Amino acid sequence: MEGEGRSDMEYTYTEIQTNTAYLDNSIIFHVVKNVVGFILYMHQQIPSVLQDISFEYETFKEEYKELETALAQAEPKASVRRKNLSRRREVKGGIRRLDKLMNTVNRLESALQLIINEIPNLESFLLVLGASPLRPQHVYELCFSHGGPVLTASTDFSTSRAAEGLSRKAVRTLITMDAGSGSYPGPTKLFLFVKVPSSLNLPLHFLPKRDFRYSKKIVPVRLRLKCKSQDLEIDVPDCASQRNTSISLKDSSSNDLIWFQCRHVIKGLAFTTPTDQE
Repeated sequence: MEGEGRSDMEYTYTEIQTNTAYLDNSIIFHVVKNVVGFILYMHQQIPSVLQDISFEYETFKEEYKELETALAQAEPKASVRRKNLSRRREVKGGIRRLDKLMNTVNRLESALQLIINEIPNLESFLLVLGASPLRPQHVYELCFSHGGPVLTASTDFSTSRAAEGLSRKAVRTLITMDAGSGSYPGPTKLFLFVKVPSSLNLPLHFLPKRDFRYSKKIVPVRLRLKCKSQDLEIDVPDCASQRNTSISLKDSSSNDLIWFQCRHVIKGLAFTTPTDQE
């Protein structure tokens, strides 16, 4: 792709080290998940951090159930019923406002878990922000350099101290690189790409994009996350192109690795910022 064609000398990776012996499924999932949330928030695609929005959404749904139950019961006081009906309309509006965003985020996270479980030692991820992947506003690349042997598939994606610590490091690093410092562009889209063997067959979640290219005008932000125990003397290959690598990806007997685009595209919310109100 055009974004890959540049040399490492032109666009180098910013390296982040972790003390863990290897990067397991859970660590990779939570780092990508948290960086997705960071990008959405810092580029003003959501009004608050994703964890707070998720909590607000679940709280709305629980309150809606409680109001439905209360309204189904015989209520002697008409004033209380009117109050509950009014609040139910407000809560329903809150659910409707967040519903599409949270459903898409949940589907993207499920697809991410599925492909990480299918190919446990994934290395390259692209997060593309813009109206189109071909002409994005921002591109973020995450490369995971595994320090241990090829891991077996695991469905345990529970968070851990290692995952939380590395996620914080990644977010802090992006902040120091002025990620999200650009002007507010209005609601746009976030696309997820994963570089995997071309034989991957998950059509409900990922589509092959063998010739994917984004604009040469875009300077990608590139992070390489690696284990501290990894031999630093080894010449680490370009994780974006995966040329001449010795990685062992499941179902891959060659280096025929291509980008696959996740079908679940997150669209930012339209909301009023403090600047807009001035």
